[in-house]
Amino acid sequence: MIKLHLRRLLTLSALLLLPLTRSWAMTPATVRASDAVQVLKAIENIPDKAIPTDLLRRAHAIAVIPSLVKLGFVFGGRYGKGLISVKKAGGTWSDPGFIQLVGGSVGFQIGVSSSDVVLVFATRRGVDSIVNGKFTLGVDAAVVTGPVGRNASASTDGKLHAEIYSYALARGLFAGLSLKGGVISTDYAANAAVYGAGITPRRIFEGGVRNVPTSVLRFRKTLENYTSPSH
Repeated sequence: MIKLHLRRLLTLSALLLLPLTRSWAMTPATVRASDAVQVLKAIENIPDKAIPTDLLRRAHAIAVIPSLVKLGFVFGGRYGKGLISVKKAGGTWSDPGFIQLVGGSVGFQIGVSSSDVVLVFATRRGVDSIVNGKFTLGVDAAVVTGPVGRNASASTDGKLHAEIYSYALARGLFAGLSLKGGVISTDYAANAAVYGAGITPRRIFEGGVRNVPTSVLRFRKTLENYTSPSH
């Protein structure tokens, strides 16, 4: 009888700990993917101030960096980690690769702030650069603050010949954020943690990975939802 009660107690304990065990299984990379999905949903749910639908549909790639941190005390800097998916030849989105953004600025400044950032790639130039490892915003690819409003047209600032449109969301509102000089590079450690050692960005973008975690797969599915003709 005592053994029976002990067995039942152990079984009950295991069931109670199961949700906790699953949460422990979440890695920093998969948590980042879940955060990125929430950023996309938050931006798309801003009434009349969403990223233009036409711009999203024509994008060659879309990157999301949750909680990009800007800090400064005379000399400033930015740092954040996110994901990027590339549109494939058939119009579908690739599984996301993991990236990081590091940038600095000079001038009198003080304080710390955080913004969720979305980058919409309007040309292949920046995409080709990230496939090869890294590139500098404003140098290897021109970046400007993007237009807002579901029916807004990216042609409103065509004279700037923007290659990348940036969006920063802070406290539920779009905020201006200069990213010129920021360096976007591949986060090889996160890619290895999710897809396996030695997996290159090109292999990820070309569909050469398997057993993609649900939270990471959800990022691609969310992009497909927002860029579908029926959205």
